[in-house]
Amino acid sequence: MDHHRYRHALAEQLESAELAFPVSEFDARLSRVRRAMRESGLDALLLTDPADIYYLTGYNTFEVSVHTCLVCSAERLVLQVPSIETGPAVVTARADELLGYRWEGIGEVIEPLAETLAPFRAIGLDLYGAGLRHGVLRELQARLGAERFRDDGGDLVDRIRIVKSQAELACLRESARITSLGLDAATQVLAAGMTDGDVAAEGARAMLAGGSEFMSMQPIVTAGRRSSVIHMNHQRHRIASDEPVFLEFGAAYRRYTAPMMRTAVAGRASAEMQALRDVCRSVYDALIDAMRPGRSFDDAARAAEAALAPHAERVFFSGVFGYAVGAQFPPSWVEGSGYIARGQPREFEADMVFHLPLCLRIPGQWGIGLSDTVRVTPEGGEALTDNDWQLHQSAVP
Repeated sequence: MDHHRYRHALAEQLESAELAFPVSEFDARLSRVRRAMRESGLDALLLTDPADIYYLTGYNTFEVSVHTCLVCSAERLVLQVPSIETGPAVVTARADELLGYRWEGIGEVIEPLAETLAPFRAIGLDLYGAGLRHGVLRELQARLGAERFRDDGGDLVDRIRIVKSQAELACLRESARITSLGLDAATQVLAAGMTDGDVAAEGARAMLAGGSEFMSMQPIVTAGRRSSVIHMNHQRHRIASDEPVFLEFGAAYRRYTAPMMRTAVAGRASAEMQALRDVCRSVYDALIDAMRPGRSFDDAARAAEAALAPHAERVFFSGVFGYAVGAQFPPSWVEGSGYIARGQPREFEADMVFHLPLCLRIPGQWGIGLSDTVRVTPEGGEALTDNDWQLHQSAVP
């Protein structure tokens, strides 16, 4: 049978059988988005970021490299997927209409998508988001007129997604629990002579055994000098005695990720390592105190910078003290809806959730990283993860 017949046959047995949340949760999300569309004068949204599509429909797949899009209007949700994604669309998603196209025939997406969009005069796009293919947009603009398309669709959805519902917070707490299982398991086995991959494997095993789905980023483990280089990962390097080992894990639960960083030492931590740990903690304390409704992301960044200032010339820090997390797909667990950094004017609201990635690196020597995923409350930041903010040492007299 072709993918059209497959879709209908599957729907008779399993339609929306694995919807990630109750229908009421999706209704509430859709209501907020449609209200924002009306306020912005948008007739429709053309969404291509897998996380945005998941947020509104529940559509969940590990194959996020192919063209997939969602048209959201005041009346309908129309989901377009390739033939190989017919199964996940039927089983995991809720949409009013499903448009399929042959996986090998990317040109087939244009006509049905243009027909779907034709009634709308103001169509919001996310030009900076994932998945929007230049060729698809060019063809749609040629058929419908470029003047119909606006570039504020992504910001509209981000403003809504950054504040988490109670159902989303429950998923983030469960991710945090599983993330801790992985970090605990990796820390307990870590010793000089192992490879960084050995440590990552143990952490991954524990998270998968604990209930993690496929992760948006795989476990990150680097040791010694390699830990001084941002965004390196395990690569069969052997851990030497007394080297710090940087770990950053994030389990996925219903696609939600609450990441956490920890640093362990294959032996004894030096006084300098402990001193940088203390700096990480002081920056963290400044951040969570500032993460209150009514204060801006810039305010929190400035408070954190003040704590970091005495050490800023000696260590490398990325400049981003926190980024929003929620539901995501590979290649990243970063939601992209908000960053705690200088020049970011948005104000905190209750139930925003941020990962605070506090890793300080001495170039060519080593790095110390610790973090929590934190929820915004009226009293300040509240950790969802359970970091003890210590340097774990595998051999202490």
